[in-house]
Amino acid sequence: MLESLNVVPQGFEFPDGILRLLISTMALLLGILVARALTARFIRRTVISPELRGRWLVNSRNGFLLLTLLGLVIIWGDELRTLALSIVAIAVAFVVATKELILCLTGSMLKSGSRSFNLGDRIQVKDFRGDVIDQSLLATTVLEVGPGNLQQRTGRMIVIPNALFVSEPVINESFTENYGFHVFTIPFRRADDWRAAQQACLTAANRQCAAYLEQVRTYMSRVSANRGLAVPAVEPRVTLQVPAPDAIHLVVRVPVKVGERSFIEQSILAEVFAERDYLPLRRDARHDGDPAPVAGSLEDI
Repeated sequence: MLESLNVVPQGFEFPDGILRLLISTMALLLGILVARALTARFIRRTVISPELRGRWLVNSRNGFLLLTLLGLVIIWGDELRTLALSIVAIAVAFVVATKELILCLTGSMLKSGSRSFNLGDRIQVKDFRGDVIDQSLLATTVLEVGPGNLQQRTGRMIVIPNALFVSEPVINESFTENYGFHVFTIPFRRADDWRAAQQACLTAANRQCAAYLEQVRTYMSRVSANRGLAVPAVEPRVTLQVPAPDAIHLVVRVPVKVGERSFIEQSILAEVFAERDYLPLRRDARHDGDPAPVAGSLEDI
């Protein structure tokens, strides 16, 4: 009967260090209980005022509680230090194992707090560009637009981890709701007739935007006033860039309706290149019938 009540498995032995700590703990608790009982008895016998007696009893109880905690910390200090190191190691391993998930959750909170985009906006993160169709705590789903700066959907769906929003900037192409600006580049060589192409681009852009130019100006004025920004110039413009010594880029900026960027761009390009290719002008075209000059050597001069 006594053997059946034995809850300690046979052959089990406490380590000497743990047994010594348990004995010290029991001695500490026993000493604190005895000291508390004697102190409470002394206070009840010697203090006459009920209010003062109650205050001393409460203070003595709290004091013995602090002594108990201090004694336990002193006794179990080494084991608590080892336990703390183990907990820290487990926490570090957990953080390393779930680093990407933590970054995704952080990116989700960042984009929600900054209101960088909403459903339906056209965004670009690194090389990923498209229309936002879904958002979750871990990822953002977009319908790809491209390739490059083209404004057409490719039919592919991209799932972007929200961790990218922590380390990469987000470009929102749908900052304004009704009207916006669209910029595209037309490359030429320095020898091409790019001056005529510049004038043709400006004429075509003005023709394509003339129907709603005043509405764009009014809308941009209202948006700028609400956000405290300077009113941007809305007229179409064509500026020059020189990316290389033998190259000229025409940068066309036009106001557009949201959703018509690709249509306006293709309309302008079709109008500009409908009749001319803007190839280099022939140098002998100044004198009809005269042969073009032929370069010779220095001895012939």
